[in-house]
Amino acid sequence: MRAVVQRVLRGSVTVDNEIVGQIGHGLVVLLGVGCGDTVEDAYYLADKISQLRIFDDQEGKLNLSVQDVGGSVLAISQFTLFGDCRKGRRPSYSEAARPEEARELYEVFVQRLVSNGLTTATGRFQEHMVVEIINDGPVTLLLDSRKQF
Repeated sequence: MRAVVQRVLRGSVTVDNEIVGQIGHGLVVLLGVGCGDTVEDAYYLADKISQLRIFDDQEGKLNLSVQDVGGSVLAISQFTLFGDCRKGRRPSYSEAARPEEARELYEVFVQRLVSNGLTTATGRFQEHMVVEIINDGPVTLLLDSRKQF
């Protein structure tokens, strides 16, 4: 399971000209589910993201988590995180999980964030989404539950 995590001032997701999810200060998480990912992968990433110390403390050091600052999370499914661009010009998505499997693990991930006490908004799975992200910092991190990077 892979995630792009961005610290934001605000973020929103629009589907068919309707805002379906939005947050203020917090994190936008683009989440990709890969073949072979499990509930443990979803728990690992949700817990890691909940506790990442990437918000400024009183001294301006990245020392506080989204939980510490009372921020929210906007979680958006994004299978293209498993796009392999090493050969040719068209990405291969053969390592991305099938939609039925990916949806289940995405929902497990979201529920784990909620159970960690985070206000969590979402996009819509398998829909064309317009995502607005106002990155703060900018702070952007890449996470992989298998620790490949």
